Amino acid sequence: MTASVDVERTITVTVNGVRREATVPVRRLLSDALRHDLGLTGTHVGCEHGVCGACTVLVDGDPVRSCLMLAVQVDGHEVTTVEGLAREDHQGGQVLHPVQEAFRECHALQCGFCTPGFLTTIAAGLEKRDNSADLTEEEVDEMVGGNLCRCTGYANIKKAVHHANAAMRDAR
Repeated sequence: MTASVDVERTITVTVNGVRREATVPVRRLLSDALRHDLGLTGTHVGCEHGVCGACTVLVDGDPVRSCLMLAVQVDGHEVTTVEGLAREDHQGGQVLHPVQEAFRECHALQCGFCTPGFLTTIAAGLEKRDNSADLTEEEVDEMVGGNLCRCTGYANIKKAVHHANAAMRDAR
């Protein structure tokens, strides 16, 4: 039996800490569900082949290309988009994630199209490592190597990774 393209499923997913429900076609990409069904347009769709990394989000803390994943696959899981990296402070304002702050301070973006994918990927990479040690250039290359940027030349992006690592180390 083949599934019809028109078949829809209701999914429940925690997005940026908020439990959300959406009814989506079973073949809807996660990137499209985030943007069109949930109104989270920070996830950018670039190549639609999983090559550029602009659509990267975190699923249960791991970076995934949302243009290669179906929305129904995240049913019951936790998704973090670029909008979910910043945290609320004790006064109800927003505090940027250390990677977002580092990108701002190090001028690590230009047109900004690739930025959400870099931010989520780097945030996950830094949060999974022991920040007590300085990063090697190989580690930085590994963190940014799966994302493409046509504008910056990567120098300031790599500088921002080191800056964010130091900030995260100092915060612990």
